[in-house]
Amino acid sequence: MFNYINPELLRGKNTDGDFEIKQMQGSAEINIKITAYTFAINAPFLRITEATNQVALLRKVAEVNFYPLRLAQIIQAGNELSFEYEMPLELAQPNKVYDLLRNVSLFADDYDDMFIEKYNADFYKKPSYTELHKSERKEVWTQISNVLEDYKNYTQFLKDKRWDDFQWDNIVISLLKLANMPYINGKLRSDLSEYVSNLFNYDLDFKFRVDKGNNFMKKLLEKSEEEIMKNVYHAEQLISLRWRSSKQMITDALSHNEEQVKKYVAQESNFNLSSYLQFVFLKLAYDYALEDKYKLAIDDVLEKVSGLSPDVAAPLLTETFYALLNGTVSETSSKKGKGFFSKLLN
Repeated sequence: MFNYINPELLRGKNTDGDFEIKQMQGSAEINIKITAYTFAINAPFLRITEATNQVALLRKVAEVNFYPLRLAQIIQAGNELSFEYEMPLELAQPNKVYDLLRNVSLFADDYDDMFIEKYNADFYKKPSYTELHKSERKEVWTQISNVLEDYKNYTQFLKDKRWDDFQWDNIVISLLKLANMPYINGKLRSDLSEYVSNLFNYDLDFKFRVDKGNNFMKKLLEKSEEEIMKNVYHAEQLISLRWRSSKQMITDALSHNEEQVKKYVAQESNFNLSSYLQFVFLKLAYDYALEDKYKLAIDDVLEKVSGLSPDVAAPLLTETFYALLNGTVSETSSKKGKGFFSKLLN
């Protein structure tokens, strides 16, 4: 199970008896202890200081412990907050362990930044990360700038056309492009996750979701390069925050989109189809840890259609959709571009 999650976790460890694993997930320290009788996880992620608004912080912690946390709970011990969970070893079924570790890692990564900003708490430990090289930083900033510029240009285009309903597509495509960059971390990653979640929360009013997304993008456009790039680095991780994937899982996920794709094709609505398939591909990559061939296929087609008219882009996107749906994508793309996944594959 641990080798599946992260092959480095058990390297050099003797697992014949009791053993422990310690791994950073951003600024959270994930400690796993396995004995002959128990499986336990303890993940300190935050410190309370004299400046912390403790009442508001602990009220929020109580809320989080009801939802969205599953199994693990946030516990206070002195001035430290940590995620904790323990169970008998015979109940440590692999899927349960995977969900537990992913849940703890995801929220430890999210809530440290949120609680520090909102309640003046402090990191438990300095986040463990590796800075990008100077040339990498320049390339990444160009990618981010292009996404923000595209958002601004399309916003004006849609406004001029009075196509207000397409603003949702414009926002979600922009947010997902940024969120799929593996080197965006810290508070920016947490914010992107929050606003992506809001946009796909159909219990919320459509206009409310669009207005919230637009406001976030406007604030992002106002930020300096220095403010944005402080969130750009390679972070140490225990587990991928994306769900495991397989050929069948990808097919099942995309099968829900096929009816809409067929509808747009039949209507020869290339603008709708182009927009729809772009966010379908980006959301797929956002939700799942994809095999390299799937990443390359998505990266390749999104780079190909950039700047093309919908009439030209739609057939290319549709071809890739059915290749992903049917599991017939090739092992290599026509070329390795400079898209969101390229740094993962080099």
